[in-house]
Amino acid sequence: MTTDDPETRPLTDAEHGLLSAVLDELVPARPDGRLPAAGRLGLAATVDEALRATPPLRAMIVAGLEELDAAARVRDPQGFAALPPGERVEVLQQQGFVLPLTLQVYAAYYSHPRVLEALGRDARPPHPGGYEMPPDDLSLLDAVRGRRRWREV
Repeated sequence: MTTDDPETRPLTDAEHGLLSAVLDELVPARPDGRLPAAGRLGLAATVDEALRATPPLRAMIVAGLEELDAAARVRDPQGFAALPPGERVEVLQQQGFVLPLTLQVYAAYYSHPRVLEALGRDARPPHPGGYEMPPDDLSLLDAVRGRRRWREV
């Protein structure tokens, strides 16, 4: 393992900042301010930590960030964050890493305490306390129970 290995090396400050800007585009703040943008919520580190569990996926996303940065700098030498919002979306749509990254971002975002509280949920793990669920109506299985789909031996 080298420190240049994209599967294991820490994100550089520039990559971390770029990832935060990308997260803000993938999950922007609500106009009413109730829900913050994912990058401003500080989820870049959380997402990177989750990606470490799947090193090839992390390597793909790190490489994608490099390609995104290069594509953005063609439009503006200051990079992705300096682009107007419409151009950011255009550049992001050309990148193959966005969909797998989006799945990681959603998992981190919708488990963050501030987001859970804004959505009216308790900022705690679902278990062992669990959430209230209505009792099951097991009579819905009566038709299935009445079918005989096996044979006696």
